[in-house]
Amino acid sequence: MHLDCDVAVVGSGAGGSAAADALARAGHDVLVLEMGERQEPSTFTQREEDMLPRLFQDAGARTTLDGAITVMQGKGLGGSTLHNLNLCKRVDDTLLDRWAEDRGLPDLPSRLQAAYAKVESDLEVVDVSDAQLNRNNRLFRSGVQSLGWANGRLKHNRKGCIGSGFCELGCAYDAKMNAARVLLPRAERAGARLMTGVRVERVLHRFGRVTGLSAVTSDGRVRIEARAVVLAASATGSPALLLASGLGDAHRQVGAHLHIHPGGTVGGTFRDVVDGWKGVPQGWECTEHLDPVKGGCWLVPVFGHPVTTAAMLPGLGADHTRMMGRYRHLAALTTMLHDHSSGRVLADRKGRPMIRYRLGPRDRAHMAEGLVAGARILLAAGADEVVLPMAQPIRVRIAPELDDLDLSVRRLDPALAAVHPMGSLRMGSDPRSSACDGEGRLHGTRGLVVADGSLMPSSTGGPPQLTIYALGRLVGESLAERL
Repeated sequence: MHLDCDVAVVGSGAGGSAAADALARAGHDVLVLEMGERQEPSTFTQREEDMLPRLFQDAGARTTLDGAITVMQGKGLGGSTLHNLNLCKRVDDTLLDRWAEDRGLPDLPSRLQAAYAKVESDLEVVDVSDAQLNRNNRLFRSGVQSLGWANGRLKHNRKGCIGSGFCELGCAYDAKMNAARVLLPRAERAGARLMTGVRVERVLHRFGRVTGLSAVTSDGRVRIEARAVVLAASATGSPALLLASGLGDAHRQVGAHLHIHPGGTVGGTFRDVVDGWKGVPQGWECTEHLDPVKGGCWLVPVFGHPVTTAAMLPGLGADHTRMMGRYRHLAALTTMLHDHSSGRVLADRKGRPMIRYRLGPRDRAHMAEGLVAGARILLAAGADEVVLPMAQPIRVRIAPELDDLDLSVRRLDPALAAVHPMGSLRMGSDPRSSACDGEGRLHGTRGLVVADGSLMPSSTGGPPQLTIYALGRLVGESLAERL
């Protein structure tokens, strides 16, 4: 198959959909390529064994090269916005200013603030209401406030939510105001073409200029000729595709500076039923141990359905069975690192991403601090027992037991998960320390821009979804003006 277009967009998640929408509405011929399938909400079964393979890369089993951290990334038309928990939070102004100063991008804060406002309007971002706070979130709020720690309400982009609690398995009620419901249909109405089941294998280029893409489908090979390519295949997929295409750089910035927000989970059992899986999963946050620039831990409620919970709970045999028997009485939270540690994305022979990442001493200390802080929150909320998820589970019943706890975080202990890869093609004015410029253009290459979380100069310390949408919009609008 041979296709022509003005702009080929690789990836249909938050960044790709926002860029495609801006370009299509500006009158350009846009072709969006998605490796996953078009997913109809009415077919979502709310069962883990069905939905994890449908909505997640590697069926949810992608890890760092050493197997220490599970990295959850989405697929399907709409990308990770199909399964994410809809949190919408701007990057703190202090961190935006640091990005501007460190990366030589003085106008980035004002441009991003304007893009945030547009995206929030498009996605109808609002506060999570009191009525939408499930018991897991109310217990979290109670514990944090009784400790006197910094906390607050979160924002989300849901409309028509009935509180089924199956957000991460895809909303069967189509209540997410996401890429699949809002931006991609609008782009399609403006003339964009959407192709699913297409795996892009190479970016085609000649004499420093991108000419198109080579891809494969279940029916055979596809060659796409394009005036420009927008790469929005995620902070792991985009750099891997560039490397596989021979578009690395002399300063080894492609694939470098990867941040992933590793998180550990703390669970507690309560006398009364919690049913933490019901309702909106996340509506409250604790920022007591988080500095926007210096790092630390962001604490937020979390919960899992039975298979996920069984995989996360530490222990074996009868001990594990006992904990699962208390499933309806479990409350949980995650301590998510605003990581200073950074990794690198590599590519295997088929161009698939390989993630090299390990926590440094500073972040290991922050993780230990965050896990203990999470235990204090649950105990302050009235938990009978709290379990810290170490290889040898640590059980705590009263807060003083935490005072002398010497918690050591090491590789593979505890098991960690990450859902926010970012920064592997970071923005900056200097090609020696960045892969892309402030417009998303890959340094040293004409005709290619990046429009996903790869662009972020550092970890964000909170949910990056809104920023990825905003960056996608900025990149798409800028490219539309230049074409």
